[in-house]
Amino acid sequence: MSPTRSLVAAAVAGATAAAAVWFAVGTASAGTISGTLYRSADTAVARWVQANPNDSRAAVIRDRIASQPASQWLSNFNQSTIRGEVSTYVNAANAAGQIPVLTVYGITNRDCGGASSGGAPDLAQYQTWVNGIAQSLGNKTVILVLEPDSIALLTCLNSSEIAARNQALRTATQTLKAANPNAKVYLDAGHSAWNSAAEQASRLAAAGIAAADGFYTNASNFQPTSAEAAYGRSIISALNGQGISGKRQVIDTSRNGGASGDWCGDDNTDRRIGQYPTVNTGDANIDGYLWVKPPGEADGCRYSAGSFQPDLAYSLASSAPNPPSSPPPSSPSSSPSSSPSSSPSPSASSSGPVVTGPCAATYRTASSWQGGFQGEVTVKAGSGTPSGWTVSWTLGAGQSITQVWSGVLSTSGSTVSVRNAAWNGNLPADGSTTFGFIGSGAVGTPTLTCTSP
Repeated sequence: MSPTRSLVAAAVAGATAAAAVWFAVGTASAGTISGTLYRSADTAVARWVQANPNDSRAAVIRDRIASQPASQWLSNFNQSTIRGEVSTYVNAANAAGQIPVLTVYGITNRDCGGASSGGAPDLAQYQTWVNGIAQSLGNKTVILVLEPDSIALLTCLNSSEIAARNQALRTATQTLKAANPNAKVYLDAGHSAWNSAAEQASRLAAAGIAAADGFYTNASNFQPTSAEAAYGRSIISALNGQGISGKRQVIDTSRNGGASGDWCGDDNTDRRIGQYPTVNTGDANIDGYLWVKPPGEADGCRYSAGSFQPDLAYSLASSAPNPPSSPPPSSPSSSPSSSPSSSPSPSASSSGPVVTGPCAATYRTASSWQGGFQGEVTVKAGSGTPSGWTVSWTLGAGQSITQVWSGVLSTSGSTVSVRNAAWNGNLPADGSTTFGFIGSGAVGTPTLTCTSP
């Protein structure tokens, strides 16, 4: 996320917070969304907690961060994998009867070349990528946080580039809404210590908010909820003055429960998690308090942008009260977007691995599309794998593996081997872990071999 917008924040009055901010929610749903936000057990923080049960910070991080729903970021611009990534995550949320939140972050020249630079090489390819997202949204409620910084941060763009970006955002909004009429799409409105409400409303209008459900504020920032709500009301009023009515706000409360200071969350130990995520806001103007920025993920100053850092997570959560209640998690796995193990799959095994040696492995197809599929492999230890594990199989005709997570891939001809990652190799007796991969070619059910040195 851009340091520019946060440096502005550091120059204005600091945030104020009291413990009550975590629970200041109404009893009525208000807004336009009702239900429970989806909490995947397959997040960076959940994987860290699972891998570090004896760490002195683990209980606090587990109870106050890993227990909560946070947005899934779509920030890896990859045309071949985006449909599988989205459909798997959305299908898992639908199976759990919960609402998925996706942050779409792939627009050309994102973050104006800052710490989170990247995205699509050009806007034509960006639209193709968005089309892949749209085709995978299903038909149930899904919340889409569209392109943080894309409207509030325009300093690196000239007038023609701004016009092109606005057109891209309009087209993206219309594409997502057309694919799933129940999708809730929100556009970037910066935060209360950045652009004026009148200026931001004009920018939102130019970017096509008329077709969206509203706007979001405070993404990855630290302004207090009260200031953001007031800012949102001013934007809504300004939009109404331009003939654009019925728009609502969502607020990122992931890091706005603490004091002001250095803009970068990597270096600031005064920040705290804010209000726990909910769509029960009790405010007719606000559709949700969301954790758009997953707490504990770095900004790109001291650590790599987006990487999970337990010291940051603990700093954010250490003085926060536990949430009053939490939805039950989906079954743990180690794929960034895998379905819960209870979700039906045409290739799913009907039982866990049968361990006759040091370890065994079973496969299921988590998602498939024309020309490709996403696989998930569960590794279960017999007597334990203190030296790690390796799962091997033979590819079918025309198959190849293009991406692996929670494991390290090697290939030799048609033989594929995935060995454990650094954090999930030492399995106790009867312990298990999961890795996932993206494959091209026809879906099949491979015969897996698991070995441990």
